Amino acid sequence: MSDTTVDKPREIAAIDLGSNSFHMVVARVVGQGLQIVSRHKQRVRLASGLDSFNNLDNAAIERGVECLRMFAERLQGFDEENVRVAATFTLREAKNRHIFLQRARNAFPYPIEIIPGIEEARLIYLGVSHTQPGEGRKLVVDIGGGSTELVIGRDFTPSLVNSKHMGCVSYNARFFKDGDISTKRFAQAQLAAELKLETIARQYKEMGWEEAVGSSGTIKAIREVLKASGHEDGIITRKRLDGLIDQVLKAKNCQDLSLPGLSDDRRPVFAAGLAILSGTFHALGIEKMVFSDGALREGLLYEMEDRFQHSDIRSRTAADLAERYHIDQRHADCVQQSAEHIYLQAEPELGLKKAELAILLSWAALLHEVGLSIAHSGFHKHSAYIMQNTNLPGFNQEQQTVLATLTRFHRKSLKLEEMPEFTLYKTKHIFPLIRALRLACVLNVQRTGELAPEVKLDAKDDCWSLTFPEGWLANNRLLAADLDVEQTYWESAGWKLIINA
Repeated sequence: MSDTTVDKPREIAAIDLGSNSFHMVVARVVGQGLQIVSRHKQRVRLASGLDSFNNLDNAAIERGVECLRMFAERLQGFDEENVRVAATFTLREAKNRHIFLQRARNAFPYPIEIIPGIEEARLIYLGVSHTQPGEGRKLVVDIGGGSTELVIGRDFTPSLVNSKHMGCVSYNARFFKDGDISTKRFAQAQLAAELKLETIARQYKEMGWEEAVGSSGTIKAIREVLKASGHEDGIITRKRLDGLIDQVLKAKNCQDLSLPGLSDDRRPVFAAGLAILSGTFHALGIEKMVFSDGALREGLLYEMEDRFQHSDIRSRTAADLAERYHIDQRHADCVQQSAEHIYLQAEPELGLKKAELAILLSWAALLHEVGLSIAHSGFHKHSAYIMQNTNLPGFNQEQQTVLATLTRFHRKSLKLEEMPEFTLYKTKHIFPLIRALRLACVLNVQRTGELAPEVKLDAKDDCWSLTFPEGWLANNRLLAADLDVEQTYWESAGWKLIINA
């Protein structure tokens, strides 16, 4: 028998926590490609549990948690770095999402990222572009339960990205309450979709596209009905949509919908999804659309596996932001290197989470002065606002919150009671990042463009001790005075900073 062992192929999984359904796809990394091993889908109807105050009811939370419990059975033995979970519109909107996340944590051992709409759109485009052959510019439309994403791009690069608050579940509740269908209601839903796209329609038409591609459940359901009705090529055209609308309007209630190829679980929201797609065709002047099996979860898969990343999207995002806000690059590089040097002494053993936080610290150091473009007074607050509210491709909402927190607390008083709550990270793990960035900024305050001395750090919980090269502080009295002020700030926060000259 041969002693040679063959390494088991790496398996990765991506989960999409949508407003209507939860999806999981598991893939095996084979050579330079991904081989889909299994797909799983559960109709959870999360969005139907949102009340008028945007709180999820207990039944919807329980349905979601139970689905994650089932998914966890399939993922036994998967390391955390091989699983990525993205939550979309409903959990973005839910004011009590922390309750869902807390309960999910007890049933499901993997972190859940809540991603912004624009980030969702980017990942959908990535999934489509990897799975849909074809040359030229693409328009990708994805109608979900709570939001619709629209992207124009070429190859793997999106150029125009939008996410609109309209989905088959939310429009069903708004226009087809109790399942009733009428010509007037359908026209109202279609017009609402057109109006929603009015502000972006001109920009999309001017950029143009060679091919329109639809993805995810709503468009897939419409395509399946068209195919079962005799249009075997599965292409969605205006004429075919109009014919399908006529068929739907013959039914007085969604329960009476009897269309070939329409599944029972899609029937309740079919009219709403059809109205949104028809409105989108009219608003953007789309003549025909093909369907792609790739969507958000495929985008997550391809971005997880390093060999499929054409570049680190987050690095490009940070570089673009630095250029847009005219960052002093030499100074930012010095602060970045000092912050990394200090943090790695404080946390010499980096696990998966802390390594990710170290990367976020590096980007925060690079971008901590973006707020200077607004005003010097209180610029750390301006920086925090920009980091929290700007579209940052590649970052989920909590990662943006970490960046905003680090830039907010990199100078001046430490009002830690204003710290936001975190779900993916622990607050106690954010504190060393804040300390490292603050010290890096103080050490480089003279902005000489040369690296500050490599101080030695002894970190024990909330007490940090800095040791400088002999005689260095005596020759840098202004910096020594700044360190004295910094000690006072730390003391007010219950921390301790010891300076050894």
